[in-house]
Amino acid sequence: MVALFDVFKKGKKENSAEEVLLSPIKGQYVKLEDVPDPAFSSGALGSGIGINPEEGTVFAPASGTITTVFPTGHAVGLKTDSGVEVLIHIGLDTVNLKGEGFTTLVEQGATVKAGDKLVHFDIDTINQAGYPIITPVIVTNTDSFASVTDVASDNLNTDSPIIKIIK
Repeated sequence: MVALFDVFKKGKKENSAEEVLLSPIKGQYVKLEDVPDPAFSSGALGSGIGINPEEGTVFAPASGTITTVFPTGHAVGLKTDSGVEVLIHIGLDTVNLKGEGFTTLVEQGATVKAGDKLVHFDIDTINQAGYPIITPVIVTNTDSFASVTDVASDNLNTDSPIIKIIK
């Protein structure tokens, strides 16, 4: 009887695919609703979290393909190997810096692995310009999944789980 139950459990687990995104930046967790930009905090762009960065490097939160690299370097899009579309937007209104303080390390179409470096950014440049450094990490195709759940802890390293997606 136990063996049959174990087979059922294993089969069920295989049918409920899930993916966990890792933090792309070392920093402090911010609830999405506390991000001071209504486009993000309202969830209009999708579910996710905010990060208050402690270091100026963005890493791939999962393996996949770079779908977008903004010319200004302030944002990057990634589609994971399983189809999760992720937007990492470094700071708020930082498009106005016109690339100052940002160095992109990948190009659109590049294949990346979780943990690969994507962008370097200068926290001081952003702060001195008066823009919030809080970085939203959004699953832009949230509606494509059964659930997208914030699983972040207060102190984030680049190996910390932040978002769990159930397909």
